[in-house]
Amino acid sequence: MMAGLVDAVANGRHRFAALAGRFIKDRRGVGAVEFAIIFPILLALYVTSFELTIGYNTYKRASSASATINDLISKTGSVDKAYLKNMQHVAAAVFAPYSTTGLKLKISGITIDKQKQAKIAWSWDERDQKPYPVGSVVAVPPRLLIAETFLIHVELSVPHELLMFMTDVSSSGVRSITIGRDYFFKQRDAEVTCTNC
Repeated sequence: MMAGLVDAVANGRHRFAALAGRFIKDRRGVGAVEFAIIFPILLALYVTSFELTIGYNTYKRASSASATINDLISKTGSVDKAYLKNMQHVAAAVFAPYSTTGLKLKISGITIDKQKQAKIAWSWDERDQKPYPVGSVVAVPPRLLIAETFLIHVELSVPHELLMFMTDVSSSGVRSITIGRDYFFKQRDAEVTCTNC
């Protein structure tokens, strides 16, 4: 009886070793296992690159919209609230086909006096209000602080909705980021006035 048990254990060990050897040598399922491991990583990289591309495109459109608005205003000697209100439509045209819901737009005229102090001459925002009091001192990039000049400052920001295909990956709950651009333009000839700002 003991000999039969020893033979059964030895035979079982031999069969297990043979089965393990065949399993190690068998390469038929390797591709499926590799695919199961690699595919989620590749999918995450693809979605991330897609999100980054769309975000960068939105950033470039924000830059283009603020520069276009600044350029249009700088070519006009005088503006009013109705003219400035139309700048929202200009931004929407630049952003098309993306949505501009939640767009924030501030446009300011800035005078720089003989002492190179920059002050608000007029300002307007998308709610038809004055975001900055007239005469308040503002920060201007040092390279633009030239005595007795006039600047137009456009501040544009738009919320960018993240697609977030993998919602469980982002534990912070961030679903939207704000992309904004500031653009200063030095007026060459004269000041741009706003008649009712």
